[in-house]
Amino acid sequence: MVTLIKGQKVDLTKAHPGLKQLKIGLGWDVSQTAASIDLDAVALLVDAEGKIVGKENIVFYNNLTGGGNAVQLTKDDRTGAGAGDDEQITVDLEKVPAGIRRIVVAISIYEGAAKKQDFGQVSNAYVRIEDNQNKKQVCRYDLGKEFSKDLTLLAGEVYLHNGEWKFSAIGQSVSGDLGELCRQFHLELPADALAKTMQPVKTGAASPKPASINLKKVELKKAGDKINLNKTDSPLGEIVVNLNWTQKTAGGFLSSILNASNSVDLDLGCLFELEDGSKGVVQALGNTFGNLKQLPYIALDHDDRTGTSKGGENLRINGDQLMKFKRILVYAFIYEGAANWAEVDGVVTLKQKNGPDVEVRLDEHRKGKRMCAIALVENEKNQTLSVKKVVEYFSGHREMDKAFKWGMTWSTGSK
Repeated sequence: MVTLIKGQKVDLTKAHPGLKQLKIGLGWDVSQTAASIDLDAVALLVDAEGKIVGKENIVFYNNLTGGGNAVQLTKDDRTGAGAGDDEQITVDLEKVPAGIRRIVVAISIYEGAAKKQDFGQVSNAYVRIEDNQNKKQVCRYDLGKEFSKDLTLLAGEVYLHNGEWKFSAIGQSVSGDLGELCRQFHLELPADALAKTMQPVKTGAASPKPASINLKKVELKKAGDKINLNKTDSPLGEIVVNLNWTQKTAGGFLSSILNASNSVDLDLGCLFELEDGSKGVVQALGNTFGNLKQLPYIALDHDDRTGTSKGGENLRINGDQLMKFKRILVYAFIYEGAANWAEVDGVVTLKQKNGPDVEVRLDEHRKGKRMCAIALVENEKNQTLSVKKVVEYFSGHREMDKAFKWGMTWSTGSK
């Protein structure tokens, strides 16, 4: 039995020949003061484009089977009391429809928003997989305690790669309910149909109004949070890293950029290291805007000096050249103006072709530091790219370079 940590992957069918049926057990404990919390296991059947095609591919308390009975929810525990699994999902790998490439496993708090409950009242959450025929445990992932304000946890996923099934320990929080989780996987249903599908129907339970749903994004909330971009049989395509910023207003991070102050010039850039060992920088400073079609296969589209550009600044990464990349450090720095990040309302969004947007906010401010390392993008065994939130502040390029051991030589530049 393999014990996993966040971000780790393990072979299922390759390492266990003859494995055909999985039992996915999920468990948790709740505090005595929060005995009314009801957590639910969820399985989402996702196609090669990262989409849930139809409500029948959502397995939860309102729909106990999916994928032509290939995936079934077999146990619903409303208290979390006692030892062992609280809920279980079975997967018959031989019955999984040909178009399904991923079975995403999540845990959601039933009526969490209405009852003002969150995962801060939950402990010892885990997901484990066993061979449902011989009852031998294959792997286990303990989710930790870093999700205190969240309503839904993306625990892990069983996915098909090169004809073999694998499991990935994700441990990613979702800001919202089950409906929002489905939106992030592009569930193609009208909003009213989605709300009806997700409407609670448990016996004796009140039915609150459906919560509002944010569109198709995953936010990396804490430093160290990491997520892999979606893997498909086709190339990754163009990946866009967008920086939007403005002088802080009452609207918060997602307020209109039309109110930006002209006193600050916030720039987007990146350090890159390629598999052949070559290193460099893409940024407006020094006019090193890069190139998307040839080395380094990264390009900065323009320099927004005021924060008034509706499109912000964009780094474009040629995902079709995945095997050329080793790592990319995305950063922003204040070129002009006071180095007060609390007054610069910045958010970086990575947009991928076949998956949800990945959002990182420039929070945890450090006044007086002009440089912010935002996210580290790394090659994951030439299969996809991972994105990890950093948001660490430095006095300049040299200090940041040293912290991440890039080993480049720096000189003063200008626009």
